[in-house]
Amino acid sequence: MSQTVKAVIARAKGAPVEVVDIVVPDPGPGEAVVKIQACGVCHTDLHYREGGINDDFPFLLGHEAAGIVESVGEGVTEVAPGDYVVLNWRAVCGQCRACAKGKPWYCFATHNAQQKMTLADGDPDAGKELSPALGIGAFAEKTLVAAGQCTKVDPAAEPETAGLLGCGVMAGLGAAINTGNVGRGDSVAVIGCGGVGMASIVGSLLSGAHTIIAVDRDQRKLDQATELGATHTILAGADVDVVEKIREITGGHGADCVIDAVGRPETFTQAFQARDLAGTAVLVGVPTPDMTWEVPLLEVFGHGGAVKSSWYGDCLPSRDFPMLIDLYLQGRLPLDAFVTEKIGIGDVEAAFEKMHHGDVLRSVVMVD
Repeated sequence: MSQTVKAVIARAKGAPVEVVDIVVPDPGPGEAVVKIQACGVCHTDLHYREGGINDDFPFLLGHEAAGIVESVGEGVTEVAPGDYVVLNWRAVCGQCRACAKGKPWYCFATHNAQQKMTLADGDPDAGKELSPALGIGAFAEKTLVAAGQCTKVDPAAEPETAGLLGCGVMAGLGAAINTGNVGRGDSVAVIGCGGVGMASIVGSLLSGAHTIIAVDRDQRKLDQATELGATHTILAGADVDVVEKIREITGGHGADCVIDAVGRPETFTQAFQARDLAGTAVLVGVPTPDMTWEVPLLEVFGHGGAVKSSWYGDCLPSRDFPMLIDLYLQGRLPLDAFVTEKIGIGDVEAAFEKMHHGDVLRSVVMVD
């Protein structure tokens, strides 16, 4: 039987978010209903609200979440009611070309729940189908997802911390560990020290990097980056040549890996130019659809190395989430440092404003 629950939606482009009643159907084949305990407020949610992803309003926002599986549909074997899970937005198919090659983190046919959640009776748009952010929609008391979007982890990890692996923290960690292949003794530069950039710094430290350079325009973020493992910082500005500064710190060579956690043409150009010969430039910051990147082809040919994009940190949730939670519980991964504040379901709009001003790494919605 379907349920009516409270949730946060973006009804129209640029409009303030609203707390409304939505209808969550019973799970069908391959689906699960999850009772949400906590969900981080990510820049991607703000992009949805601003129409930066697509225009399929209304959006059911929220996607960095942890909670308890309440019920499952026919044929579900991955999880069972009562399981503690972190939600992910890449339920792999196991059958596509990438999966068949043993590279499921590149799955070309990831999927979400087939049924739609809708606005409840009494709403001006009652019955209208919702577009869940990244196929999740977790600023809600309960949500419907594909069962493959649920990854079981150790319940000893608090939901406000565990849920952050669902998007931004995993993207940053994976950009260093998986995409950038950062190794022992490497030098790494991270451009942009928001949540994703900070996670890239932590991932570089976990991977054994010797030199970790944090680049940002906000001294507060650089101070946090130092606490999380950065060995050097660069306060960017109009009069600062970031590329030259990175080269100076790395003996004139450039870094083995440069991670752009901003996602703008100018920052990715810096990443491309600041890497060592045969070094790697990684784009993990999300650009907008109108952005283009131009570089002389001879520079690509002459520089060598690799230019990569990192989609979700090239992670495989079933492999990476439990491992990272174990590292956290062992005291080796400082996930708690990413939780700036815990808020209520009605405080998402205020959290967006704090995010805009750079006042938080993550606000986390605690769902009663």
